[in-house]
Amino acid sequence: MIRRATPADVPHIVACIRALADYERLRHECEADEGKLREHLFGATPYCHALIAEDDGVPVGFALWHFAYSTFKASPCLHLEDLFVFPERRGKGHGLALLRAVAAEAVQRGCARLGWNVLDWNESAIRFYQAQGAELLPDWRTCRLAGAALQRAASLS
Repeated sequence: MIRRATPADVPHIVACIRALADYERLRHECEADEGKLREHLFGATPYCHALIAEDDGVPVGFALWHFAYSTFKASPCLHLEDLFVFPERRGKGHGLALLRAVAAEAVQRGCARLGWNVLDWNESAIRFYQAQGAELLPDWRTCRLAGAALQRAASLS
């Protein structure tokens, strides 16, 4: 079953984020914090949205998404930031159900597309996404400013 996250789900979401960071070998970058996440999901100005996958009433995974905008399409888009199911609960269709639920959100909200990133070494995820009709864009690269580089860029005005 897939349902919208509630504030009571924040500890589960943080546990999923940390497990995902471990899987992606990026735990050293993970600063997941229940207080910040609760504010960003359920505060006065929500920055993101989450769905929870349950198996027999037990949370087993999540998807977190936020809005983006396409100038070329002149349309909102959804960006799937994370989709994660605990390894011991995989193979039961929870990941597919989460992806479909996020896609339904995009359609219901009139979005031109749903996008996300996948690590190039994550072959099982790539196969899963391609099986759903996802196109991998080989000519695009992710760019990012963070930390000191972001601060420097912000002060160049």
